[in-house]
Amino acid sequence: MRLDAQALRRMKSVTPIPMLTAYTTPVARALEQAGVPVLLVGDTVGMVEMGFDSTRHVTLDHMCYHVGAVRRGAPDTHIVGDLPYDTDRDPQTALDSARRLLAAGADSVKLEGPKDDVIRHLVAAGIDVVGHTGLTPQTANSFRQVGRDDGDARRIRDEALRIAAAGAFMLVLEHIPDGLAGAITGAVPVPTIGIGAGPDCDGQVLVINDAIGLGDRWPPFSRQYAYVGRTLIEAAQTYVREVTQRRF
Repeated sequence: MRLDAQALRRMKSVTPIPMLTAYTTPVARALEQAGVPVLLVGDTVGMVEMGFDSTRHVTLDHMCYHVGAVRRGAPDTHIVGDLPYDTDRDPQTALDSARRLLAAGADSVKLEGPKDDVIRHLVAAGIDVVGHTGLTPQTANSFRQVGRDDGDARRIRDEALRIAAAGAFMLVLEHIPDGLAGAITGAVPVPTIGIGAGPDCDGQVLVINDAIGLGDRWPPFSRQYAYVGRTLIEAAQTYVREVTQRRF
């Protein structure tokens, strides 16, 4: 059964929420069969699947394409669609962008940063919003952990409170100290989803390519549950050997 935003919100402090990213139909189908309750079609697709050096190159057309692919693979799973860079620059632009993601198959949308006016506008229009603070890749100058000094920690905590007060039903906390994530989780009334933010969040999200070891390097806070990249190389080597030896 597909969970809606209110059902996910009620899971705070009750049931930890597992979330993974997905970008393609076969991966989404496998994750739904595995029982993953929330799939994030993240703009990370630009870096892990499209070869860009930044998520800022991802367009709304790209996101709609991947949201549609994931929906076809996971018809019964809650799908969060990322609003790509600059498509939420003002309330009306964000609303137009969000409606396109919903039309493509998303149940809710995610945006980065404390955009109070944008979040309120989307929520008033009946759109469920996931917030995101801590490291925000669309505008970050590096991927180093943030929130390590008192001033930056206060900023992130204040952003989290503002995002929740504006109406977001869930909040991603990225690459911040565990203690800060735990304090924010206790302070906001909505579930927090950590990525590199320690075990005290209400849920966790990983990029699927990192989780399955597809690629050759991964963020230090990620965890690999398989090494699909190695399997792919070995399978392709076997194929090449069989063809060149005329055994295929």
